[in-house]
Amino acid sequence: MLYKNLQDRIKEIIGHDNLTINNRLIAVCKILQNNIDYYDWVGFYFANHEEKTLHLKAFAGEPTNHTIIPFGKGICGQVAVSNQNFVVEDVNIQDNYIACSILVKAEIVIPLFKNGINVGQIDVDSNTVDPFSENDERFLEWVNKQVAKII
Repeated sequence: MLYKNLQDRIKEIIGHDNLTINNRLIAVCKILQNNIDYYDWVGFYFANHEEKTLHLKAFAGEPTNHTIIPFGKGICGQVAVSNQNFVVEDVNIQDNYIACSILVKAEIVIPLFKNGINVGQIDVDSNTVDPFSENDERFLEWVNKQVAKII
């Protein structure tokens, strides 16, 4: 039921043409962070394919120094290269992990596609070990499909 309620709210936000794209992205991040108790940080990174970097565009949670991430570095950078979902149950056992906060225990990154091209990703950090399920993956894939409509 939680995901269904959030889907309705996200569709409403995405449809607000009177808001800037960035404001809609921030609103989506806030809804996710405020309504799923183990989503402690939520952000959207977008790719600059010429520079091979990801750029943080919108987020909810504690500020991060990781506003630009090279392709291949960290979980986000790996998703930029692989085009595949990446779920990290415990960041302490992940070799290529960029620590944003000592509180973060798990991370899920889902690529965002527009016209078949990986243009970015949604990144969710959790302060709980192994909180993410296949339901989270499917839900965040759905969120990205909605976001792709406005970018």
